[in-house]
Amino acid sequence: LSHIMSFFSCLPCCADAPEHASRQPVLLDVLHMSVDAVVVKAGRRLCGTGSALGNAPLVQNKSFWEVTLQAQGTWAIGVATRQIDLNEMPLGKSSGSWVLRSNGDLYYSDRVMGHIEHRFTEGDIIGCSYDHERLVFYVNGVEQAAAFTNVRGDVYPIVSVDKGAILELEFVSFTHPVPSYMPIMFEKSLL
Repeated sequence: LSHIMSFFSCLPCCADAPEHASRQPVLLDVLHMSVDAVVVKAGRRLCGTGSALGNAPLVQNKSFWEVTLQAQGTWAIGVATRQIDLNEMPLGKSSGSWVLRSNGDLYYSDRVMGHIEHRFTEGDIIGCSYDHERLVFYVNGVEQAAAFTNVRGDVYPIVSVDKGAILELEFVSFTHPVPSYMPIMFEKSLL
């Protein structure tokens, strides 16, 4: 009987655990990355040469994540479908990816769809907000005028690096949060 009582005495403390404690973390997906990409730092940093998708689709109404430029080089940040060729560089060539490239150009289907007037440097934090159609970028907390308004399909966060670039992703604790946008959640977490 004392064993049963000690088991039930734990329940109140377990019920007080943070809501996010049992959620599967959103990370870069090592099963959906290009051959020469290197994912480190517990699935939050991309280096080497290539691309990696996030492990969670963007299914909620308003999702947000941040990417910190750790080292200069060529990079791209945005969203893509799982059908994208992750070995195709640079991202934005196909109709399955919508990305901001390191030169400030927004690319989709091998066309420039806009431009961000910012000279990116190490330490810059690029925020991404997505609401099932519109992908908006923020640089160090400032919303940029150029955005994608034609995003379609089941998409995932995507990043790519080349020529020494290193990107670090943050899916929960944001430096520059955007009001009404939430961290990416897995579909089962939405229920």
